[in-house]
Amino acid sequence: MAARSSCMRQFLRSGRIQQATYRARRSRRFSVSAHSQTDGVFRDLTDQRVQTPWIEAFRQRQREGQEAVQAKGVPQTPKDRDLSPKKMSDSYHSVILPLAQDPWLLDTYLNSSGHIRLGTLFMDLDALSGIIAYKHTGDDVTTVTAAFDRITIKHPLTEICDLELNGQVTYASGRSSMEISLQVAKAPKAGQKAKSDDVLIQAACTMVSLDPGTKKPKSNAPVRTDTEEEKRLYARGEENSKHRRELGQKSLLKTSPNDEESNLIHAMWQKQLQYHDPNDPVRKPSNVHFMETTRMSTASIMQPQYRNRHNFMIFGGFLLKTTFELAFCCAASFAHSRPTFVSLDPSTFQNPVPVGSVLYLTATVVYTDPPIVAGNTDGDAPEKAQGENERTKVQVRVDSKVRDVDHRDSKPTGQFNYTFTVDKNLKVLPRTYTEFMMYIDARRRVRRVLESVQQGEADGGTMERITE
Repeated sequence: MAARSSCMRQFLRSGRIQQATYRARRSRRFSVSAHSQTDGVFRDLTDQRVQTPWIEAFRQRQREGQEAVQAKGVPQTPKDRDLSPKKMSDSYHSVILPLAQDPWLLDTYLNSSGHIRLGTLFMDLDALSGIIAYKHTGDDVTTVTAAFDRITIKHPLTEICDLELNGQVTYASGRSSMEISLQVAKAPKAGQKAKSDDVLIQAACTMVSLDPGTKKPKSNAPVRTDTEEEKRLYARGEENSKHRRELGQKSLLKTSPNDEESNLIHAMWQKQLQYHDPNDPVRKPSNVHFMETTRMSTASIMQPQYRNRHNFMIFGGFLLKTTFELAFCCAASFAHSRPTFVSLDPSTFQNPVPVGSVLYLTATVVYTDPPIVAGNTDGDAPEKAQGENERTKVQVRVDSKVRDVDHRDSKPTGQFNYTFTVDKNLKVLPRTYTEFMMYIDARRRVRRVLESVQQGEADGGTMERITE
């Protein structure tokens, strides 16, 4: 009898163990899947961007009313906030992205052709810039992305490997804005720094600090320059800041095209008239496309999974990813071939994108190099004949606007300028005045891209790579 009771207890215990093991296995599989999959931003970055579950933020807004996401008019930044100069290294932050070690994580970063998705890395860079900004400013202010001044490919990635993302504040003069320099490189061995040849991406973005209550700009602590390298980085940031101001002053919204640009517009207008003149035997070549035919548009609802740390606005990295992927599709449709990314040129974030709003994006091929008509007075080489396999640089502009879900108010939210290389001889031709202005603006931007390629600061899209 005792033996039978002992056997029964052992059987029941075994059954409980089996049930517990089964539950643990099911639970473990579920939790591993949830942990491994990401929303496109590595969790070491996401966890610092999103600090409150959406349901909690949503219920708090319901209690406080809709005006909780708007400016309240009452300053919330402490008057005794410390604005003494800070070291550049104080804001430094680094994250290792273990793509070679974690195949589930790689799932989020790899596309159907086996390329690393650059748009997903851009999301990570913006998330990283937010962490770096708050290291410099503290939590007493709201920090937002104002612009990405550049993103360039330095040395293309040719194999899947672990990546190191790092950056720091490199320019802050005591005003509300600051420049953050970022890079993505092959992950170095522990205790070592990435070699120059291992740097994949270099980027710089501008962040602006606002008062949480009034949404007005607030000053930040300046950065110190204690070493020659820090002085060099600061000088570069100062030059970038000067260049942004010059772009604003020379904007075609404020000033008319210069004489050389006006002559160029006239020459292109004459060329399109020539194509339609029945008495002229010249017709539009098959590789010349009117700008209006290159447009591609999308619309999507903004979901809370892509919110920033303040919960009710979409974070800038999501806009970078979506605009990049639309620009890529636009360039691919234009060229009927796979484009190669060269750079993101100065691009601005004009207005925030609220969670729940409808985001409209329109991509347009606005410039091709070599151009259809070359300038005559500013050092341009005359237009040359291209071989069938010769590459063309294609600039795609993505304009974004946002509406509330009831489709009442509409606001522009930013302009993003991407340059690609395609293995085709193609040209774009504007026809309306608005298109001519877009063409001239893009032409100005592409000149700086070409300078950086010629100086070896960026890859021109000619080398093999596994990024897209």
